[in-house]
Amino acid sequence: MKLLQGDCLEQMKTLPDNSVDAIVTDPPYGISFMAKKWDYDVPKVDVWEEAMRVLKPGGHALIACGTRTQHRMVVNIEDAGFEIRDVVSWVYGSGFPKSLNVSKAIDKAAGAEREVVGVAGKSSTKEIGTVGHVGGEYMETAPATAEAKQWDGWGTALKPACEFFTLARKPLSEKTVAKNVLKWGTGGINIDGCRVGTETMPAITTKTETTSSGWKKKGYTTPVAQGRFPANLIHDGSQQVLDLFPETKTNSVGKALKDGSINKVNKKGNAFGAFDKHVFSEDRASKGSAARFFYCPKASKKDRDEGLEGFEDKKTNTLNDYKNPSEGRTASKSGGTKKNNHPTVKPTALMSYLCRLITPPQGIVLDPYMGSGSTGKAAIGEGFSFVGCELDKHYYNIAKARVRTT
Repeated sequence: MKLLQGDCLEQMKTLPDNSVDAIVTDPPYGISFMAKKWDYDVPKVDVWEEAMRVLKPGGHALIACGTRTQHRMVVNIEDAGFEIRDVVSWVYGSGFPKSLNVSKAIDKAAGAEREVVGVAGKSSTKEIGTVGHVGGEYMETAPATAEAKQWDGWGTALKPACEFFTLARKPLSEKTVAKNVLKWGTGGINIDGCRVGTETMPAITTKTETTSSGWKKKGYTTPVAQGRFPANLIHDGSQQVLDLFPETKTNSVGKALKDGSINKVNKKGNAFGAFDKHVFSEDRASKGSAARFFYCPKASKKDRDEGLEGFEDKKTNTLNDYKNPSEGRTASKSGGTKKNNHPTVKPTALMSYLCRLITPPQGIVLDPYMGSGSTGKAAIGEGFSFVGCELDKHYYNIAKARVRTT
């Protein structure tokens, strides 16, 4: 394990060529999140060129980004020489919008006072331009001007419900993936190690058939499969997400999804729900909810603060601290204190899954934007070695404590 404090571009220059097996990272999204200077832009091409230099040929990278700047991130990664292989979407139901209420903004600009007509109740939706916010409750008001009435119900932002991980690969040095894997140990994805579910499907044997043209199609036996093939969609198991998927004939798995038992397990910190590290079987077992993907909730307080017992509690952020929470970054919506006060902590279980997906056994995972160390904690927990870089000294110290206690 090697943890480096300083600018990642400079720190990566100290690493040898072709020395890491995978890159899993959550870099700046370039959305000025919470007005943080480090989030003013996505990483430049030269950063990804340096990252590609230290990555072995055929090595994969999973690089997080938000919905608004995904295109800029991908272009820079591709311009650095990476092959873009896919985009993995992490879908969640606990995001909260921060939308300008157009009607209220019009009345405010006109100096018109709106009549309070009721209490909307406590809400995770913070509307810019809201008046009458009292004691955590939002007062429902009626438009005061004709223009405000015309634009009542209009806003400026959608509820955030997903973030993306670009799956990229350094070009092979050998002519085929097989030869590259044998030389470098990189080039493939760990499909069986990341199957979703623990259902074991019996082998299927087909009989020898004769086609209409007289050609004999020989029978074969499909090997036993355990778990569904990994998808490019990951969700958090929340009811809001599950409700979006159709329900087919219910089996025990479908019941678990339907009655929320998966969520109960998730709250205990097991991001793989009731099904350990693999979930579901192949398409021929298409029963229950169609939400047959790996799922992972956002980072819990326990997950964030694990290993930081000797650290002081720091103030976390409230809704009013967020400039653009609807633009991809996910963080706690409520105030309070946490030992790990990094604003965008990814859940360890999510990063564990991503590390395992693209890293060969005993491989080395690099995170150029280590933050508070979730990737490092995940990589070490999966049995990999880890190299991480972090610019901020405070977050570096948090990461160092979290990674070392894994």
